[in-house]
Order: sequence, then structure tokens, then C-alpha cells
Amino acid sequence: MQVNLTINGRPVSVEAGSTILEAAEKLDIRIPTLCHFKMDCFNVEHRNGSCRICVVEVKGRPNLAPACSTPVTEGMEVKTNSLRAINARRTILDLLLSDHPKDCLTCAKNLNCQLQALAQEMGLHHVLFKGEQSTYPKDHSSKAIARDLDKCIMCRRCETACNVIQTVGVLSAVNRGFEAVVAPANLKPLAETECVFCGQCVQACPVGALTEMDYKYPVWRALNDNTKTVVVQTAPAVRVAIGEAFGLPPGSISTGKMVAALKLMGFDKVFDTDFAADLTIMEETTEIVERITRNENLPILTSCCPGWVKFLEHQFPELTYMPSSAKSPQQMFGAIAKSYYAQKIGVAPENMVVVSVMPCLSKKYEASREEFSNNGVPDVDIVISTRELADMIKEAGIMFDELEEAQYDSPLGDSTGAAVIFGVTGGVLEAALRTAADWISGSDLQKIDFTAVRGLDGIKEATVKVGDLELRAAVCSGLGNARKLLEKIKQGEVNYHAIEIMACPGGCINGGGQPYHHGNSDILRKRMEALYRADKDLPIRKSHQNPAIKQLYAEFLGEPGSHVAHTLLHTTYVKRGK
Repeated sequence: MQVNLTINGRPVSVEAGSTILEAAEKLDIRIPTLCHFKMDCFNVEHRNGSCRICVVEVKGRPNLAPACSTPVTEGMEVKTNSLRAINARRTILDLLLSDHPKDCLTCAKNLNCQLQALAQEMGLHHVLFKGEQSTYPKDHSSKAIARDLDKCIMCRRCETACNVIQTVGVLSAVNRGFEAVVAPANLKPLAETECVFCGQCVQACPVGALTEMDYKYPVWRALNDNTKTVVVQTAPAVRVAIGEAFGLPPGSISTGKMVAALKLMGFDKVFDTDFAADLTIMEETTEIVERITRNENLPILTSCCPGWVKFLEHQFPELTYMPSSAKSPQQMFGAIAKSYYAQKIGVAPENMVVVSVMPCLSKKYEASREEFSNNGVPDVDIVISTRELADMIKEAGIMFDELEEAQYDSPLGDSTGAAVIFGVTGGVLEAALRTAADWISGSDLQKIDFTAVRGLDGIKEATVKVGDLELRAAVCSGLGNARKLLEKIKQGEVNYHAIEIMACPGGCINGGGQPYHHGNSDILRKRMEALYRADKDLPIRKSHQNPAIKQLYAEFLGEPGSHVAHTLLHTTYVKRGK
């Protein structure tokens, strides 16, 4: 059913149930927003009208209406640019700024802050209202996410990300009136909650109330320590997003420029997490084949995503037997770098610093888990995000877009197309299927594009013919979708052999440490398409055919699932309960 209305004197027809904001968008009329957050490809929209920046005048109504949450009605007459509406927005923004810190120059969200952008757009160059400001202790309790409630503007976008998209349920409105903020119950530190550190709240926050823990300076210190050998690994999703920080279009594959920049920054070796992704497939697929052959502990769940793993440990502790025991690629890389590679170059593990560049904030937490260390030496020492690497490149004065492309160092920089698609939802399962299909059939199969598991849908299902076996698989991204799927598994409503789960909707391309996309789903699609292009362009597209991986097993690990492999490359999980 269509509803007819006019906005600024212009007629428009929209579906019943649409908001004034959606109707205005159809006419290309821009209404400023702050709390509104929309991600089309995940069918999620936050529109509670809490900030009131989008107020408009509706004929016949005494009060201004928030455009993002007011449904249209037949014959409605709306003015978005009346003097009354504009003055109201300026007053609301002035009030928000009056209780907001003025440390914009050093804020992590400087130039990425939507409150700052609105102040500029509306021409607010001084704050009219002055008085008491709310003050809260800073929360740096976790290894991943920093919280500064002094900057919270109660837009509640983080609450939607945490409760609606991810169903983690850590964030909600606390206190009332002037003291109201969004935080865990009783203002608990994040480290004492069930937070999985996925970072979707950081992506959603329009200001600097939620940011990542900053590890740029520990990296600079390590690079300037002549007693340390400093190596770096870069995750697959980083290469298709970092260019955005330097003005390159979304979907640009910036692998070569990124490697060149890292070498200029002074890293002793620049390696690729994709090498460890291939290694993960060797160990994980061995486990998949074994479990299917024995018909036990099925379905097997992937274990590459630390946010998803922590979610399982908290929310479904009774299912902790299901995930693969394989470590994530990040942790496998660190373990191999500080054993196999350290031996090769004659460096003691404690004198090697492994730095990870990740699209994910939960990777910062993962590196700190006690089980990911050997004799007190952590597998991975420092984790920085895609955004932090971009900041460091700028700080070093490197002109990223002018760099000539460089190659990763060997042997831990050699990888396949199967590894690069780890960065998108469905990629891990597709990579595993390429290897499992060959191993089970005993052939070098040429049909390796398992397109049924691709795309940004939250839950995807596929049945793949592998020899005489019909392998039933599912792919899930976003923890809210994971919850739905796991509940069905518990109730016996579904039956799969293997399931891939990623905490972030769309996978690592949408990680909490990626350049801010502000809900623009087109950016995520372009990042996804770029990873599949990178896969197609590589000469080897199956993990088990990677020569460097074969050499690693021949010289050091023996075979997949060996005692050495289990010691270095596998882990256990914790039943944390709710």
C-alpha cells in the first residue's frame, strides 16, 4: 500500500510504514541525523529518535517530529527546512556539545566524528550553554575496547549493535536524565562482562565514547629496539580496506602498497596471515574429515573468530565440544613464527616480536588469552587494527598512494586463493571444502568455486557433493544469527556436518577495526568482491597445494594432526557460563 505526502512542497509516494526520513531520501532531501544507523544488506535499522537532531515540522502537529522514527500518513505535509526546525536542531546540538569534552584534536574519532561533522555543517563555532558536565572513570580494563562515557551522547546505536545485531546483551541505558549513559549494568568494566569484543559497538558509535585500545606506540617502541627481531603479519581483509584511509575507492586491493609501507616502517620481515590461513585449513580440514568419518561431535564449528568463540563460551558453554580445536590463523602464525621460523633464523622466541594487523578488535583480546603462549612467551605480542596501521603510515610521512608495490617475504608470506577469502563470510568454509573435496575424492578437482556459501546473507545453507558424501554445511555471520542457528542445533531442528561462524555481519571485511563505513553496505560489498578477485588472480587456490605449507610439514610438523601440530596449533575452550 502506498502513502502520499508532500515534503517541502514536493509530492512523494512511499510504502506504508515508511518514515519521514525514508520519504525524504526518496526525494534526495537530506535531513541531518545522529542516532540513526542503517545497514541495508543486514536488514538492520536503528531509529529510536533519541537524539532529536532530525526533527521536522509536520502541519497540524504542535510539536516537532523526529523524522527517523515518525511514520508517514496519507496527506501529511512536512517541512524539513523551516526556521523552527533548523533552530530546534541547533539548540539540541548546542545542548549535546555543552556536556561533551572539547578534546577533539586528540580524540580517536577526530575527523570521523559525526557530532563534530554536524557542528561544522550547522556552523556552530561556540557553545551557548555552559554548566556542569558529567564525568565518569575511563574504562581501559579490556585489551580490546576503550570506553569514555564522558563522550556518550545517548544515541544508543551501540546498544542496537550489541543487543539487536549481536544479541550479546552487554550494553543498555543506565541512569536517567543528566546522568544517563549507555553502558553495562552497574557501569561494570567491559572486561568483567560477557562482552566478546567484536567491536561492532565501536563501528556504530558516532563519537569517541567507544574506541579501540591503542597499541601504535608499543609497535613503534619495538621497531626502535635493536635487541628485537620484529615481524608483522597482515590479515586478508586488511588489504581490501586500508586503501580507503588514503582516498582509494572501496574495493581497492592494496596488498603491494601495504607491504611496501610496512617495510619502510622498519619491520624486519613482512609476512601474510594468509600463510597461516592455509595452515589452518590443513589442521581444521583434517579434523572435519575425521569427525565425519567417525560420525561424532558433529557439526564441527569453525574456530577462526575469537569473538564468536567467546560468545559460544559464555552463551552456549554446553556446546564447547563442537568447535574445531584448531587455533585461529593469527595465533597459528605466531606459534610458527616463534618456533619454526625463529629456529631457521637463529632467534630466541623471547627476542622476537610478532605484530598483527587485523580488521578485528577481538584479535587484541585473543592474543592476550593465557592458552596462546608457550613457556610464558605469547604467540602474538601486539595487535593493531587496520585503522591503527593507516594512522602509523600517515605518522611516518609515507605517501601510500604513490608507493610501488612490494612482495611479502618468504616462507611465511606465501599463500593461496583459499586463504585470502578467509576475510569474508563463507570464505573459511569454502577454503575447507576445496581441500576436503580433494582429500575425500582422492582427486585434484577443478570445480572449486563453491558459490552457494558466498554472499552477505546472515545464514546460508549448502549441500556439497564430495565423492560419495553429501556434505551438509551452513555459513553464519553476525552473532544474532549464530544464536538462532545454535538454538536450532540444540533442539535438533537442523542437521549439518560443518558450520562456519563469524561474529561480524559479513565477516572480517566488517570487522570492528576496519575503516568506518557508517552503515554503507555498498562499501562492504565492494570489499567482499575484491577478496574474490584476489582469489581468482592467484595461481594456486587450494591450501594443501601451497609449497611453503608442504615444506613446513616436511621439515617441522610432520603431518596434519601430528603431536607437534597439536602442541603448537591447537587449543581448548573455557565453559564461562552466563
